[in-house]
Amino acid sequence: QLQLVESGGGLVQSGGSLRLSCAASGFTLDYYTIGWFRQAPGKEREGISCINSGGSANYADSVWGRFTISRDNAKNTVYLQMNSLKPEDTANYYCAASRSSKYVCLDLQYLEVWGQGTLVTVSS
Repeated sequence: QLQLVESGGGLVQSGGSLRLSCAASGFTLDYYTIGWFRQAPGKEREGISCINSGGSANYADSVWGRFTISRDNAKNTVYLQMNSLKPEDTANYYCAASRSSKYVCLDLQYLEVWGQGTLVTVSS
């Protein structure tokens, strides 16, 4: 069974940091593009970062310069380091994987596996 499991969410004060992890089981992440997404209450899910199999990363404007995505293929895990957190970063955070050549970074289509999410709450 292909599975992604997120961890590392929690409650943090504004300006603080968290590192989210996305661990894969049942498959190898090496050849997948991995995206991080978030969904705040009452809002649509949005893509915030992705990293392809070659290690190239991209970010949404809302997190540029504050968040860093990385991957450790040996651990079959992708990370999202989140610094300078703001209350508007409060959301459920999800990772997802795609091997499709049609996948466009930050988009919600052509993603084959999703995690269950981890909650990040940033207090002011």
